[in-house]
Amino acid sequence: MKKVLAGIGILSLMILGACGQGESAEDDMKTVGALQFVEHESLDDSYKGFVRGLKEEGFIDGETVKIDYHNAQGSQDNLKSISEKLVKSDPDLLLGVTTVAGQSLLTATTDIPIVVTCVTDLKEAKLVNSYDKPGGNVTGTTNMSPVAKQIKLLLSIVPDAKKVGIMYNSGEINSKIQADLAIDALKKAGVEPVVRTVTSTNDVQQVSQTVADEVDGIYLPTDNTFASAKTLVGDVMKEKKVPLVAGAINDVKEAGIATIGINYEELGAQTGRMAAKILRGEATPADMPVEESENLEFYVNKEMCEALGIDPATIKNPEE
Repeated sequence: MKKVLAGIGILSLMILGACGQGESAEDDMKTVGALQFVEHESLDDSYKGFVRGLKEEGFIDGETVKIDYHNAQGSQDNLKSISEKLVKSDPDLLLGVTTVAGQSLLTATTDIPIVVTCVTDLKEAKLVNSYDKPGGNVTGTTNMSPVAKQIKLLLSIVPDAKKVGIMYNSGEINSKIQADLAIDALKKAGVEPVVRTVTSTNDVQQVSQTVADEVDGIYLPTDNTFASAKTLVGDVMKEKKVPLVAGAINDVKEAGIATIGINYEELGAQTGRMAAKILRGEATPADMPVEESENLEFYVNKEMCEALGIDPATIKNPEE
């Protein structure tokens, strides 16, 4: 009987020991809090790429890292409350997808490492001191579009253009930065920019129709409001027969004719690889330079070409 009891005691200790090891392994698992401002294809692709980038570096969600993902659904109030919740959980790293998400996280903590993506100008947004040496707890990737190249592409499609429209949400700093660059590029080319802004998706269709009636072509920077309503924009372009070049490839797939743009999933993966270095303790945001996209793609929307009566074979990358 004593042998039986001893055996039971040893088995119990083994089970408890195994449980303790499991708890220890879970406690040792790195944690990442992720905050995305709004849902649309480019941002979704960026987050998807981020998870893949981490995985490529050995941080597999649910196995070697735990990612707590939240989407603010375009609400500033949600940004604040989610940021505070994520910081309270004390993760090893935070991810902000878009400028406002990164700013919200930085407001909530200056201690926890933060990486951001889909931010046009990290310095202008006061997320970093400089691109080479961020200096604080934030670093990441910029999605600054090659605006001058995109304007050059648009003018190669409509070489006789006298006026080109620019549409964006006046409340999005990312969009204004790109719009200003587009205005400069158009003026240098001797083309008059026609600028119209919106404050919400409710304005998108009417502004698109108004601008399309005034111009020979349209430039659309990477803009969360227009990206969320890009199907409406595409319908207007088809109706009005106006070629549009957008900053993001995903926007062109629905609303535009062509672009030289960023692959957002690859940009996200690039951000994930940066995050992995921080999680491994190989780098800190303060000393990790902000990175630009490693990949630009030339994309032509053949369906839009057909709707506008333009032969897609005539659209060439002016940079080649």
